[in-house]
Amino acid sequence: MSSIRKNFLYNTAYQLLLIVLPLITTPYVSRVLGAEGVGVYSYTYTVANYFMLIAMLGVKNYGNRSIAAVRDDPDQLSRTFWEIYWLQLLCSLVALVAYLTFALLLEPQNRQILLIQSIYVFTGMLDISWLFFGLEKFKLTVVRNIAVKLLTLAAIFLLVRTEADLWRYALILALGTLISQSYLWLYVRRFVAWSKPSLSRILHHLPGELVLFIPVVAVSLYKMMDKIMLRQMSSFVQVGFYESSEKILNIPTGIITALGTVMLPRMSNLAAKAKQSQSLQYIRTSMSFAMFLACGMAFGIAGIAPILVPVFLGEGYAYCIDLLQILSPTVLFLAWANVIRTQYLIPQHHDRSYIISVILGALVNLVVNALLIPRMAANGAAIGTVCAEAAVCLCQTLMVRKDLPVGSYLKEALPFLLLGLGMYSLLWVLTPLFSSPLVALVALIVIGGGAYTVASGLYYILSHPDVTKSLIRKLKRR
Repeated sequence: MSSIRKNFLYNTAYQLLLIVLPLITTPYVSRVLGAEGVGVYSYTYTVANYFMLIAMLGVKNYGNRSIAAVRDDPDQLSRTFWEIYWLQLLCSLVALVAYLTFALLLEPQNRQILLIQSIYVFTGMLDISWLFFGLEKFKLTVVRNIAVKLLTLAAIFLLVRTEADLWRYALILALGTLISQSYLWLYVRRFVAWSKPSLSRILHHLPGELVLFIPVVAVSLYKMMDKIMLRQMSSFVQVGFYESSEKILNIPTGIITALGTVMLPRMSNLAAKAKQSQSLQYIRTSMSFAMFLACGMAFGIAGIAPILVPVFLGEGYAYCIDLLQILSPTVLFLAWANVIRTQYLIPQHHDRSYIISVILGALVNLVVNALLIPRMAANGAAIGTVCAEAAVCLCQTLMVRKDLPVGSYLKEALPFLLLGLGMYSLLWVLTPLFSSPLVALVALIVIGGGAYTVASGLYYILSHPDVTKSLIRKLKRR
């Protein structure tokens, strides 16, 4: 368990950095580039990301799972890595050629930014983070990411000064990704030896990657298609509003996702060794912890949104208050489904259930978006995202109900839900008492977060007396 804690702390440290950096950069970028500039960047990045999906297929989860299953056998580990990587390289070349054709021929009005985003597509050839995740070597990826993020932060403040610097902003972020992915190659030889794979062995992995590519595409439809549909049915300004709200919401979801990233290789390894009881214990603990975080963050962000948006994003972004409050329930659905997906469905090779759930989410999102975006713009896209995440969560829960004690998970999560609702009510009452927005924001975060944490701690102590007694005994021994 110590390695899991350590890996989670590494990923949490990185996620905390991802919290701090947007707190610094987003207010600056939103003011310098404006909602339209943010919208143009978001749209072009989303387009590039679709081609990146082709480059990566389903290698993130497939490679992670495959490496975790064979990591105790050095020869098999080396063979598996090179077989999967060569397939990734071939797919990346196809994706890059297709993207450049699109950028040069089909989108002349955004050609400059799209060509800069081709650097991001190119990084698909270099991204081998799945190897280190499968080996549970999270420290390497975290240190790399922290260093690159800090360099990117400095470059943004030094070089992005006006709306005309949008191309510089895109170039800085693309080059940051390129440096980040290149860095890990310095450590490959520590863990794997060179092994020349045959074409048949390379293609052997194609069906497995394609199976996990389907949910990746489906997820992208309700994670990224919103922005493309907003651009086509509304405006770049609405895309900018949606992107800005999503950046704020990425703060809590990033921390929750870190838990899934850490647990996926461990659960895959346990599944390969058929250690079912240990897996179930991990899932129960993770679910309880994830829902504690999710309830606090979802209700907390919804409660402080009227103060957070003007302080964080500046004037002209009042539209984002409603957007943020509409989107906040997605944190709850995502947290629940993330545990089921990364700790049960994928490790246990229940790919069919995973695929069905995310395809359902994609269909729900597309239908709701098509109905609501023309009338409600970004708010309609937000409702579509909430409906999609809820559909995925419900579908995955129903599919595992015979294998996992979901009723017990719900029972343990309900108090956190009620405490989160209580915190939201407290924030609603306290907000009018402050005259200074900045003072109000700090005070509400401290008071609301402190009250929720203390109340949750008391609930846990009262509901888990055996765990509490065991902890007291351990402390006395020290």
